[in-house]
Amino acid sequence: MKVGFDGKRLFNNYTGLGNYSRTLVKNLFEAEPDNQYYLYSPEARKSTDTSYFFNKKNIHVHTAPYKLLGAYWRSYQLASILENDKVDLYHGLSHELPVGIRRTNIRSVVTMHDLIFKILPDTYPPIDRYIYEKKFKYSCEVADRIIAISECTKSDLIKFYNIDPEKISVVYQSCSPVFFEETIADTRIVLSQYRMPSEYILYVGSITERKNIQTLLRAYAFLPESLKIPLVLVGDGKEYLESCKKLATELKIDNSVYWVTDQRDTQHLQTIYRNAQCFVYPSLYEGFGIPIIEALLSKTPVVASSASCLPEAGGPDSLYFRPDNVKELTEQLVSVLTNEGLRGKMITRGYDFAQKNFSAKTTVQNLTSVYRALF
Repeated sequence: MKVGFDGKRLFNNYTGLGNYSRTLVKNLFEAEPDNQYYLYSPEARKSTDTSYFFNKKNIHVHTAPYKLLGAYWRSYQLASILENDKVDLYHGLSHELPVGIRRTNIRSVVTMHDLIFKILPDTYPPIDRYIYEKKFKYSCEVADRIIAISECTKSDLIKFYNIDPEKISVVYQSCSPVFFEETIADTRIVLSQYRMPSEYILYVGSITERKNIQTLLRAYAFLPESLKIPLVLVGDGKEYLESCKKLATELKIDNSVYWVTDQRDTQHLQTIYRNAQCFVYPSLYEGFGIPIIEALLSKTPVVASSASCLPEAGGPDSLYFRPDNVKELTEQLVSVLTNEGLRGKMITRGYDFAQKNFSAKTTVQNLTSVYRALF
């Protein structure tokens, strides 16, 4: 079978959507290497993360002939190119399908990650909301099948676009294979490189308003002094990052808060997770929550917001709090930092939950069942 993919994020995005794309295509190729895989992108950057896709016999990379016309090529010319390449199935990996694909004989699947622009509209500029609404709605209408990355996203699609539930399949995503392996990086060297303390509470993710970092800072400030080990936040941001630093100063915890904005190495990140006393994810809303899976696979207990899909990612043995409740978060942090029995159960059961539900084997089996149902 010839399978085509939207490769824009795969080659050019090194966070959530890019990681999803690279992991999905790599896992699928390794499970079914006899298929032919076509990756279509306005441009294809070669890097440590993307080099894998340039060196495989059955993976074909296609880019726009002119970089300046890449967006037009991807949206309006790609359907004809897919026909010429005799692709059997096309999968839009991040909310989008090319215009005109319905007029072809090519079966189509689109992955919908979230509708956060509708849930939290004030966190997006009006022009972005307008564009997303047009593209997302079109893709859901013309796709033969929709993949939602969580039950929460499926519910949002039904609510906002009135989509037949039978058209939507929930296929959880996996994460980098590094997190399914044992740590090989030297902990001491890694912590020294990023100027981190030896013991800490950890957050990983972008520093944006939706991530609700200020609630974490306030909860941390209420911890008893005996439990106030350093707080490490790994991620970058702009205005909201500066406002969080200002708040940390006002709360008089700035000397205990470490901001790591230059972390890019996945193996180093795994080591950072593994060394943490616990991982905290206070987000107001997510399509899924990959950092939670990364933490569980790193054998680190998770304390997460109960919002949206996060309990789906964290499973029954993580601890949860209402995202607007500072006191609840403080209490959950105290529990995981003081109760060794609870902590041990969270580590063991959380690791088993992540291995069972988010492994490459499980996710590929669920994905290919969606593909095969179309033929």
